[in-house]
Amino acid sequence: MFIVHVHVHVKAECVDAFHQASLENARNSVQEPGIARFDVLRQLDDPTRFVLVEVYRDTAAAAAHKETAHYATWRDAVADMMAEPRSSVKYANCFPGDDGYAL
Repeated sequence: MFIVHVHVHVKAECVDAFHQASLENARNSVQEPGIARFDVLRQLDDPTRFVLVEVYRDTAAAAAHKETAHYATWRDAVADMMAEPRSSVKYANCFPGDDGYAL
């Protein structure tokens, strides 16, 4: 598995729009065969901060995701909503193993 946590700080006036755009992207993303999970999380003590938890079967699936129309729509829609550039941290799973993710 190839896991990416994307950290996003959104302008306060854009929280709802970012949330909706991200949910739409996530709903489409989980339909991709190379994606095991695609979670949208909002920080409890600061609703302008989000984490997207993207779990791919491999790095090729992550690259394929960035070629989809729904990703491009999300990327372009949220570009001006961010208070600062988004950042990401990449992980490999330790537990559960690959078989612990739904197919």
